[in-house]
Amino acid sequence: MASETQAGPAGAALPLPPMKWDAWGDPALARELPADIKALLAAALGVTGDAGPGPTAAEVVLRPSLLAEADLKALAAVVGEAHLSAADADRLPRAGGKSTPDLLRRRSRAPQDAPDAVVLPGSEDEIAAVLALCAERRIAVVPFGGGTSVVGGLDPERGGFTAVVSLDLRRFDRLLDLDAISGEAVLGAGLTGPAAEALLAERGFELGHYPQSFRFATIGGFAATRSSGQDSAGYGRFDEMVRGLRVVTPAGVLDLGRAPASAAGPDLRELFLGSEGTLGVITAVRVRVHPVPAVKAYEAWNFPDFTTGADALRAVEQRGTGPTVIRLSDEAETAVNLAMTEQIGGEPAVSGCLAVTVFEGDAEQVTARHRLTRAVLLAAGGTSLGEAPARAWEHGRFNAPYLRDSLLGAGALCETLETATDWRRLPALRVAVTSALTTALPGSLVLCHISHVYPTGASLYFTVVAAQGPDPLAQWAAAKRATGDAVAAAGATITHHHAVGADHRPWMADEIGELGVRILHAVKAAVDPVGILNPGKLIP
Repeated sequence: MASETQAGPAGAALPLPPMKWDAWGDPALARELPADIKALLAAALGVTGDAGPGPTAAEVVLRPSLLAEADLKALAAVVGEAHLSAADADRLPRAGGKSTPDLLRRRSRAPQDAPDAVVLPGSEDEIAAVLALCAERRIAVVPFGGGTSVVGGLDPERGGFTAVVSLDLRRFDRLLDLDAISGEAVLGAGLTGPAAEALLAERGFELGHYPQSFRFATIGGFAATRSSGQDSAGYGRFDEMVRGLRVVTPAGVLDLGRAPASAAGPDLRELFLGSEGTLGVITAVRVRVHPVPAVKAYEAWNFPDFTTGADALRAVEQRGTGPTVIRLSDEAETAVNLAMTEQIGGEPAVSGCLAVTVFEGDAEQVTARHRLTRAVLLAAGGTSLGEAPARAWEHGRFNAPYLRDSLLGAGALCETLETATDWRRLPALRVAVTSALTTALPGSLVLCHISHVYPTGASLYFTVVAAQGPDPLAQWAAAKRATGDAVAAAGATITHHHAVGADHRPWMADEIGELGVRILHAVKAAVDPVGILNPGKLIP
């Protein structure tokens, strides 16, 4: 993981977020575009130039902090002066998330928005006191974990309040309890994915939640966004792992989830899973854990086309053969992935679609699940490619966002979006989203894969690459509107695992209806009556 000193500008008074302020991840892992990708960009998109350097951290102009000196002193009295800063060097790394629009804004030399201060509380009492102070003084609060949002979930919006502060949860970074008998652990909300797994591994356990943001995202962020990781076929989404959570709201503290299951009315945990910091600050999460798997097995597959491959994944999931990972890339994504992989073993055809399966558990479990899954995939028209392509996929799994940084620097526009629907409507949804993207971004390259499957449906994850126009922010905004409208018209979900933030908020009423919107407003009024928590996100 990146060190704190390499993540942001010099002169910071506080520990910095683990990612570089103007790009994804650890600067040491940034990479140049491979020659074949440059050739593909030139041939397919006409991208041969360079977007030019953005400003250095020292050159960025932030709008001045609007917090009065009296407000800063009052906040310092709660968290201590060592845990509060209004310095630009601390504000800039928390000025947003890591969407393509976020990164394009970081490249701007115009004045940029940022939180007016950063606070690092160390206890629930301090969080409660900060929230009370901010409600009294009409200061907005944006909870901050790893900073990995790709949907505008961390935009420092004041929402009509006098100022906005970033509430960084990094000090909530402990394994609070491990119940080996029940298979449950209580994790601090500020623990990153790797830190949580390291603490659990010391006791022989694993959470097994590995989204692409794993290296930098936090336990609290996983819960607040209903995150889904690559092992979802085996261990479920993060919200399925959650057994309980503690939340500090402006109206009080909630400790939710007493038993594995309950009939004591609606499950209030569901109000805060996916709440994105708009209803309260998640401080601790009790999660289901399992022993570290003893054995892993890998196998990759080739299918002649996406429809055949999708039908095969559906057969596996509905049969319940138990792979930990199962995913399918379409023809375009398969060609790009193979072009970027130096050695995948053997000589598989570059046409068709690549599928990846991984199995975890003890030796007997892995052997049985692997055998059952192989039989289904062979019967569905799959051709085995052996284990090497699956291992290659896993090896590079967390590095794809670094490629996006390189593409942006080369003058290409690159972004992702995702959705989900039932199996019956999946083909039409793929066509609708692809058509919306290629119409809004003429000449673009659209890639798609299935990475999360259910008995009744699956997610579709799209990557689009196009040549940057004169105003790439407006260019992407138009494409996002078109695809959001296409998703809503298709009756699919506006987001499967990227959350809502500010970017998907325009379609929330389509997703949950006007009555659903009123219900969210009623809950918001009950737990955050002044409305200070993360304005402009999630709730229409």
